[in-house]
Amino acid sequence: MAPPPPQHERNQEATAYVGDLETQVDEALLWELMLQAGPVVNVFIPKDKLTGQHMGFGFVEFRGEEDADYAIKIMNMVKLFGKPIRVNKASRDKKTLDVGANLFIGNLDPDVDEKLLYDTFSAFGVCISTRIMRDPDSGASRGFGFVSFDDFGAADASLESMNGQYLCNRSITVSYAIKKDTKADRHGSAAERLLAMNNPNQGVKPNTFFAAGPGGQPMSAPPPPMQAPPAPPPMMMAPRPPPPMMPTNAPPPPMMAVPPPPFGAPRPPPPMGMPM
Repeated sequence: MAPPPPQHERNQEATAYVGDLETQVDEALLWELMLQAGPVVNVFIPKDKLTGQHMGFGFVEFRGEEDADYAIKIMNMVKLFGKPIRVNKASRDKKTLDVGANLFIGNLDPDVDEKLLYDTFSAFGVCISTRIMRDPDSGASRGFGFVSFDDFGAADASLESMNGQYLCNRSITVSYAIKKDTKADRHGSAAERLLAMNNPNQGVKPNTFFAAGPGGQPMSAPPPPMQAPPAPPPMMMAPRPPPPMMPTNAPPPPMMAVPPPPFGAPRPPPPMGMPM
C-alpha cells in the first residue's frame, strides 16, 4: 500500500485569518474574494464534524507574506452578505489575547454599522474587534454594541473622548462593558489592568486598517506643519558715506585781482610798518 501523500505545510506568515463569516460563505467564495488581493495558494474553513456547518472562520494562504499583508489591509471589515468580516494575520490571531479592554457603546443610530464603529474608535488605538448587537430575525441594529482594544490606554482614551459625542446625529454613551456571567462587574478593574501589563503578547499589534497609498507605498502619518521662518532682525541704519576727498595735486583756486582805484581818488594809506 502506497503511503499517503505528504500533507501541505502551511506558511503561517503568509496566511490570513478570516473571521465573522456568514453561513453562506464557502471555500470557493472565499477563494474568489481573496484572489482580488493576491495569488491564493490554499483556503481552509473548519467545519463541525456532526452538522457539517463551518464555524464562522477560516484561513487563506497566499503565495507570499506581502500578499497576505496587502489582503489584510484592503479586506478587513469588508461586508460579505451584509456582515463585515475580520481579517488578521493568522500567526498573530492566536497570540492576541483579550485583556479586558472592552467598551459598551450605547444609543447607536440604526445607520451605524461595525465598519463605522471600527473607523471611529480605531483612531484611539489598536481595535481588535467591533460588534453591533442585532435582531436575529430582521438583522436590524438593537442600538448598542461593543468595541475591544488591545490595551487599556486606548480604551481609557476612547471613554474619555467619545462619551457623549455625536455619531450619526445621536449622542452615544461609552462605558466599560459588564463581564460575561456577571450582573454588575465591569471590565477595567485594577486586576485586569495588572494582568494586561504582564501580558507577554502586549507588543503584538494586529492590522490597523491603513491601506497603501499611491504607488503602493504605506500611508504614513501626515507631515508636521511647517514652522514660520524666524523674523528678520531689525534693520540698522547704514553709515553715511564720508565726503569725497579732494585730490592732493589739484591747483589752488584762482586769486581775485584787486582793481586799481579810480583816477583822482585819494590813495589809501600804506599798511603800518611800510615805508612811505
